[in-house]
Amino acid sequence: MKRKIVLLGATGSIGDSTLKVLRANPDRLELVGIAANRNWKKLADIAREFNVKHVAISDEAAFDEGKDAFDGATLYRGAEGLKEISTMDGFDTLVAAVVGTDALIPTLSAIKCKKDIALANKEILVMSGKFMMAEAKRMGVKMLPLDSEHNAVFQCIQGERKEDIANLIITASGGMFRDYTFEQMQKIRPEDAMKHPNWNMGVKVTIDSSTLANKGLEVIEAKWLFDVSPEQIEVVVHRQSIVHSMVRFKDGSILAHLAPPSMTFPIEHSLLVPERGNPILPSVDFTKCLSLDFAPPDTTRFPCLKHAFDALKTGGTATAIFNASNEVAVANFIKGKISWLDIPKVVGSALEKIDSKDVNSIEELLERDALARVKSEEIARELGRRCNA
Repeated sequence: MKRKIVLLGATGSIGDSTLKVLRANPDRLELVGIAANRNWKKLADIAREFNVKHVAISDEAAFDEGKDAFDGATLYRGAEGLKEISTMDGFDTLVAAVVGTDALIPTLSAIKCKKDIALANKEILVMSGKFMMAEAKRMGVKMLPLDSEHNAVFQCIQGERKEDIANLIITASGGMFRDYTFEQMQKIRPEDAMKHPNWNMGVKVTIDSSTLANKGLEVIEAKWLFDVSPEQIEVVVHRQSIVHSMVRFKDGSILAHLAPPSMTFPIEHSLLVPERGNPILPSVDFTKCLSLDFAPPDTTRFPCLKHAFDALKTGGTATAIFNASNEVAVANFIKGKISWLDIPKVVGSALEKIDSKDVNSIEELLERDALARVKSEEIARELGRRCNA
């Protein structure tokens, strides 16, 4: 039987890659629901191509503008609509590809309805990994990692005993500013930070990659997905983005996962596991010259990665503070209110000024998240004033 898929974030870069996987495997995968924020025109094109009968538009103004473009489809409106389409009957796997915290409630609701989760959203595990993984375990739900790094770890540990795992080694391209001097970093503009050397990703993820905040988010995710300690997670800079992660075992041997830098590889694996899908792009060609190099990350020039490890070791709501402050900092950088070098300053200051607490509910967590965002905006405003003084 075909696996039926609901795709949140259908019009984004992960959505585009997911659609390529669906086109390559029409006999095994069926798209039954799609959601986007504002881009209803692209969403309508997808609905027509795949004959999708359930469509959610979370931006209410965009919903009103585009609602007549979906003949015969059941429409879902606003934030509540995202939750409704994520919990409807008649599908197997939710692809959570919405950036930011908007995917938290829909994804958690889907888990409670016993839907498997193909997770491309970093923020919800970083914010609420304790709640998300506990609920998934309680409901017997699979958490399938779509990030190339976590999917690589997932593949490397298949058939292995957890007690034999020594370290997870997560690779990072280093971003587009990996060779910049401090003087060059002072001149980075938002448009510069939106160009990744290897990957085609969304704006927020690309900027996070440039600061290594993205790798920090992945470190925190890895702790929850694979139930390891912070000390068992390493990051190495690997410029070619061919080795996506490695696992070192207690005997010293290492398994690595290699693939070209395209999200179609991890998405196809996650949606079809334990089967393999049809080829979408050419594999790595070892008949041609190929160099793979590795180096430790420079957390002095890229302190967001250190902040992530510190937050993970602190525990409680510290990782939620890391995520919220980074989102606020990136948004202010895009608007030109703070510099690129100010992004880790906002994050570091927020972690210092906001107490981390243990919370017992999603409601408490969201309250702490909201507080972190308010405080981070204050920090960003102060940095902006100093920059313009």
